[in-house]
Amino acid sequence: MGGTFEYLHKGHRALLKKAFSMGKKVVIGITTDEFARSSRNREVKPYGERKARMERYLSEMGYENYEIHPLEDRYGDATEEKYTDIVVSEETVKSAEEINRIRGEKGIKPLKIHVVPHVLADDFLPISSSRIRAGEIDEEGKLLRALRVNVGSLNPNKVNAVKDVLSMFYEKLEVNGVKVDSGVPEQPFDEDTVKGAINRSKNAIGDADLGIGIEAGLIWNPVVERYFDVQYCAIVDKRGVITVGHGPGFYYPEHVINLVKKGMSIGEAMDKLFNLNNIGYKQGAIGFLTEGKYDRKRLTETAVLMAFVPRIRREMYR
Repeated sequence: MGGTFEYLHKGHRALLKKAFSMGKKVVIGITTDEFARSSRNREVKPYGERKARMERYLSEMGYENYEIHPLEDRYGDATEEKYTDIVVSEETVKSAEEINRIRGEKGIKPLKIHVVPHVLADDFLPISSSRIRAGEIDEEGKLLRALRVNVGSLNPNKVNAVKDVLSMFYEKLEVNGVKVDSGVPEQPFDEDTVKGAINRSKNAIGDADLGIGIEAGLIWNPVVERYFDVQYCAIVDKRGVITVGHGPGFYYPEHVINLVKKGMSIGEAMDKLFNLNNIGYKQGAIGFLTEGKYDRKRLTETAVLMAFVPRIRREMYR
């Protein structure tokens, strides 16, 4: 394996862990100062300093049976027959394939390529030395600025629910409501509900780190033969990865559903039947139906948290 290793960050450590897990001798190429500068318009930490940092870390981890070589070009001596495996990140896999092409031309058996997935920072983008240097993240991937989130709605229940859920994970947070088109009917049914949440998240993200869409809809359950009100939440990051979750479900009095079938939204039907005023922006229908024991914001918080689950233990959701 090889690299500049200007910062020995969490992503680098994942590469090393994979390399040493194979029980073979590990050769680590560290770019020389000249080679490192050739692809950058700036100075890098001296080779000796980077090598010493690597040696300290390997000693701390108890890793043995390794060599560190200066790396003067993209391939080093990996095109020689003595090697059997190569460990690379997702962004350097093409270099490994090129090495195997050269080995093939020499009549040498190709290296077995082990690709280690990117280790993501708190904003769900890969940890990199350039981002550490820019002061965005630290070597563990902790975000050093506020996480920027756009919610695809101006409804305060939705915006505040997102704030409250994400504040459990981030010390610094900027959450803004954005008016967007859901791309589905005002009162969605079944699959249109999750489609609306996804559309809202994509349309909301803009230049934020995350776009979050929340859509409540009526989901038909054939077992009990009723429509359940369920809120879906979709979260999209800058890589375009979407995670989805939903909250609890409940069903309405039949005369509410009858008005919805005639073209009203749930909010309109509730306002008309029970002399309410814009209930969806207040406690929500659930607040009225439970006599204030549960409200729209709590319902939304559950959906947001469920959509965030794959981002909490993200290493498990590869």
